[in-house]
Amino acid sequence: MQSIAFTGARVFDSERWHDDAALLIRGDTVEAIVTEDAVPSGTERRQLDGGMLVPGFIDLQVNGGGGVLLNEDRSVNGLRTICAAHYQFGTTALLPTLITDTPEITAEAVAAGEAAVSSAIPGFLGLHLEGPHLSVARKGAHDPALIRPMSDVDLDNLVAARRRLPNLLVTVAAETVPPAQIASLADAGIIVSIGHSDAGFAVVGAAEAAGASMVTHLFNAQSQLSNREPGVVGAALHLGGIDAGLIADGIHVHPATIAAALRAKVGPGRIFLVTDAMSVIGTDIESFTLNGRRISRANGALRLDDGTLAGADLTMIEAIVYTHETIGLSLEEALRMASTYPASAMGIAGRHGALKDGQIASFVHLDDDLAVKATWIDGAEAWSAH
Repeated sequence: MQSIAFTGARVFDSERWHDDAALLIRGDTVEAIVTEDAVPSGTERRQLDGGMLVPGFIDLQVNGGGGVLLNEDRSVNGLRTICAAHYQFGTTALLPTLITDTPEITAEAVAAGEAAVSSAIPGFLGLHLEGPHLSVARKGAHDPALIRPMSDVDLDNLVAARRRLPNLLVTVAAETVPPAQIASLADAGIIVSIGHSDAGFAVVGAAEAAGASMVTHLFNAQSQLSNREPGVVGAALHLGGIDAGLIADGIHVHPATIAAALRAKVGPGRIFLVTDAMSVIGTDIESFTLNGRRISRANGALRLDDGTLAGADLTMIEAIVYTHETIGLSLEEALRMASTYPASAMGIAGRHGALKDGQIASFVHLDDDLAVKATWIDGAEAWSAH
């Protein structure tokens, strides 16, 4: 198989920039980054018109896109549409996300995920099951009638689902799913995230000790940081074993709060970007339904009729630009929050989240204004603006 050299753009490998460089890929794998004059003779060249090549974005919370919501279309074609809707925004790997629903609908989503693996849908990384084992007190847009404790059958079904999927992320409330169940999930290779939870600091700490390693959409639908009770937010920032997703759209979390959280986060856990995107992404749809309830799109937000935020009208490149230009992070750090850090949080950093020798050749061509020009997944062009 012949190598391909991408030239004419700066290359960011996740740690540093390479100028006057060529990104060499062979098949679906990064072979090397070399200077342009070191490209082997006879190598096919793809000359780019400036800009930058950066690691592909990884989104761990994607409810829909392209007019499709996973809760409403649990099919392999639905998953294909959702994944494809996000290519134009630089997302090269994602977890389609099922919001709290019935056991039957959850089973259909898992079956569709298994079919998506067999169909090799570009960018399909696995599934995120957000609920139904949550706190009614912190339900957000989740239907309280569908929220319930985790039974032994539920636990067995999740473990079985993980065997059928390459990756599985499950959001649970720390106060309703006890440490023993969290340990069983984690032992099965499931990433356990605490979200839609009113738990106190000690309860979240016990969940982390049992194997929970993530917090879902930091600050939203969870107990807040206060003077005598740090809550889920305080635990996420203080516990080094916790990574946390963040919706950076200027609506879900105040920019000063985001900046303070980034300064406060204890490592090695990181804060990473998610979109929490709904079906409207990539469309001009103004309203849709979730569990029979209307969600309206206006002023950059998605809300139920009572005003509750219901997912986000956000793309990954928009989150990166917001984090860089409004929050003031370096472009390098904003890019890592969309690629390197979510890969690490999912335990897939060995192959995803960077452009280094032996890693998956999923990358994005951005212009100097940070607009997406083209997206490659596993070495193949998935979308182009031309």
